[in-house]
Formats: sequence, C-alpha cells, structure tokens
Amino acid sequence: MRRTLGKVTKFQKFLIPLFAGAGVLHFAKTEPFDGIVPDALPGSARTYTYVSGVAELAAAALLSNPKTRAAGGKFAAALLAAVWPANFNMAWQWRNEPWQKQIISIGRLPLQIPLIKAALGAAK
Repeated sequence: MRRTLGKVTKFQKFLIPLFAGAGVLHFAKTEPFDGIVPDALPGSARTYTYVSGVAELAAAALLSNPKTRAAGGKFAAALLAAVWPANFNMAWQWRNEPWQKQIISIGRLPLQIPLIKAALGAAK
C-alpha cells in the first residue's frame, strides 16, 4: 500500500532533498561531475556541472511548493532524462575500475527509471 503525504507519495517527497543535495554537491565538489560530462558535448564540463546544479536546485524548489509541483515534476523528469547520458558515460569510464565502483556506476542506470516515474507522478 502506498502512503501519501498530501497529494504525493513519500518517494515523490524524497525527490526534494535528493535534488537539493545533488544540486549543492554540484557546487561543493565539482570534479566528480565534471568527469562524467560526455566529451562529445560542446563547451566546458564545468559549465555543464554548474548548469545542472542550478537545475537540480530549481527542481527541488519547484517540487517543494504545491503550487509549482506539477511543473516541478515535469521539469525534474526532463532533467533526469537529460543527465542520464552522463550516468552512461560514468559506467563506461568505470568499466575497468574495481568491481565496487562498477556496481555503483551500473546500478545508477536503472535507478533513473523509478526517479523519472516519481517525478512524473508528482506532476499529476
């Protein structure tokens, strides 16, 4: 049984601190994020790190307000889809790393699906 808090599930509410925390990390510890930006993208990796950090903070803010939650859910789902290539890139880069790192990088890939579904659910 799914327990809800207001009109969103607990898992959907979890997206708020998840995005807020990730957004802050994009500014506090930029190097790991810079390192997974696909080389094929134009411009500097740092720019993508900062822009995605701002976007994650915006998603958290939009999701936290009931009046903007629907837009926030759509924005968050689009953001999760947009950063998915970086997760694939990380998995590729870590293919020769110790197995623990490989599990983390590969495990992140399917986790995007329930996160996207939760974001879309918050948009309803």
